Amino acid sequence: MVRKTKQEALETRHRLLDAAEQLFHERGVSRTSLQDIASAAGVTRGAVYWHFQDKVELFTAMMDRATMPLEEGLLPQEAASQPITLTDLRWGLLNVFHSCSHSERTRRVFEIAMKKVEFSGEMQALQARKLANHRAWRSQNEDCFRAAQATGQLPPGLDVSAAAIALVALVDGLIHQWIMDPAAFDLMAMGEAAIDRFMDSLGQSGTRLLPPVTAEERTRLGTQAICRPTQDGLHIAPPGAEKAVR
Repeated sequence: MVRKTKQEALETRHRLLDAAEQLFHERGVSRTSLQDIASAAGVTRGAVYWHFQDKVELFTAMMDRATMPLEEGLLPQEAASQPITLTDLRWGLLNVFHSCSHSERTRRVFEIAMKKVEFSGEMQALQARKLANHRAWRSQNEDCFRAAQATGQLPPGLDVSAAAIALVALVDGLIHQWIMDPAAFDLMAMGEAAIDRFMDSLGQSGTRLLPPVTAEERTRLGTQAICRPTQDGLHIAPPGAEKAVR
């Protein structure tokens, strides 16, 4: 009986997340109440509070659920035994583009986060988290570029802080543009070309910094969890932490 009750609770939680995802996408976060979500899920408002403290917690759970397959099996960043390489960084970003292009749920929650949430009122608490994660993303890029400088891949005079900011802007901008008009361009093709051109520009040697992605390697996209796309930024997994997405 207890086992059945736990299963029923899990099913209710998923119905609430499904309803929130749909309504947030249709109406926007601020125009969707917890009562709206409860009604759409076919449960009482009390059931919402049984699972979630408030709309912020529900919103966060909805975003986390969409990205969870890319997180499974990943080690904490601090557990990495060596710095993230430029190759790891590229594959992580390509996986973000692949996830946006091929997962309806990922695409929908990205659109909600980018276009349909206002960081005011009850949702204002998310703004500090968003800022902290963007700073962490830039810092992680800087660490990767410094490690590449130490191995001679990147020139010693490279401004790693400026490069880290530029990479965030490039990826963020491509995803924003694609979310607004998916028919305008192929996100995977454009993203891969843009990332490679950016990496080559950092090398300043007139030659490719990283070898081209092979057809065999491209087929692995979406099956390796090298990064985590979230509403707050991108979190790259440490080297060796890849695991098949289920």
